[in-house]
Parts: sequence; structure tokens; C-alpha cells
Amino acid sequence: MEKFNYAKAMAELEEIAARIEDPATGLDDIDKYIKRSEELLDACRKYLRTAREKIDSFGND
Repeated sequence: MEKFNYAKAMAELEEIAARIEDPATGLDDIDKYIKRSEELLDACRKYLRTAREKIDSFGND
């Protein structure tokens, strides 16, 4: 399994936002982009929660 890359996920989310805002993007594509953005957001949230837990655990040592 590939290691999660937060910066890469954020870049993909920015690209998705630009494509959704493009009037030439069809509704089927928008639906696909929204689903992908939800996956990326979930992964980013999980990554940030894990990072915060690691930081918090350092303070408790």
C-alpha cells in the first residue's frame, strides 16, 4: 500500500475544485469528482488526526 501523501492529496483537491468550477465539466464528471474529493478529505482528516495524536502523545511523555 502506498504511503499517504498529504501534500499530493491537497493538490488533487485543488485540481478537482478547478475542474468542478469549469463550466465545460459535465454532471457525470462532477459526480465522479465529488466522490473522489470525499475520499481525499476522509484520508486527510485521518492523517491529521493521527498526526495530532502523535504530537499529543509527545506532550504526555
